[in-house]
Amino acid sequence: MSKPSGELFAELVEIMARLRGEGGCPWDREQTHESIKPYLIEETYEVLEAIDEQDPGKLREELGDLILQVVFHAQMAEEAAAFGIADVLATITDKLRRRHPHVFGDVKAETAQEVLFNWEQIKQAERRREKGQASVLDGVPRELPALLRAHRLQEKASRVGFDWAEAQAVLRKVEEELAELRAAMQAQVTDRTEAEMGDLLFALVNLSRFIAVNPEEALRKTISRFIARFRYIEEALAKSGRSLKQASLQEMDALWTDAKAQGL
Repeated sequence: MSKPSGELFAELVEIMARLRGEGGCPWDREQTHESIKPYLIEETYEVLEAIDEQDPGKLREELGDLILQVVFHAQMAEEAAAFGIADVLATITDKLRRRHPHVFGDVKAETAQEVLFNWEQIKQAERRREKGQASVLDGVPRELPALLRAHRLQEKASRVGFDWAEAQAVLRKVEEELAELRAAMQAQVTDRTEAEMGDLLFALVNLSRFIAVNPEEALRKTISRFIARFRYIEEALAKSGRSLKQASLQEMDALWTDAKAQGL
């Protein structure tokens, strides 16, 4: 029988402390919050990849790697007398209770939209207590990928009523921004072209919300399909003893169509 989850978590914390302690691992002992930042990002994306592949075994392993990064950062913070893993757990536990008054209190919320609205109101009140005046858009990290950041900012604005009425209105905005991009390209004004491209992408992100598509996920999956189809072209040409440089665009297009037909 497996050990209880609490016991296993405590064991992980102890292992991390030993790795960082006297006689521990030389590599682990010399790491800092800054030095292991890339691993936190990498492990997060590996979790996303496991979810995309619908592989439970891989997801279990990658979630463990991600938890390790949290424990690693908490151990370093404890060594600096800043906080420990218990403080991390207490903080998130308190936050979940505080932001779910419809579960742990007497607030009523019958729909997911009502829950999200209440969540934003509670976050706003917390920020005002901590920092004074706060914006609805606070709390979205600048380091997020641009598409994901745009999506999150639009969601936050939407929860307080700043949004389009329906998808068709957003689609018209996309068409308007596309026309403005064409005009900027024809005028050959670089700064204006960049701005119009940004406006078009932002409008497309807005459209994605209305059709329940996460733009970051959609683009990641499109990239994966592109890679699979391009590799198909490379492999097909290699079997015929040719390289990409020796093939015409028409031949590559035909192989691309074959790849699509095969579900790649």
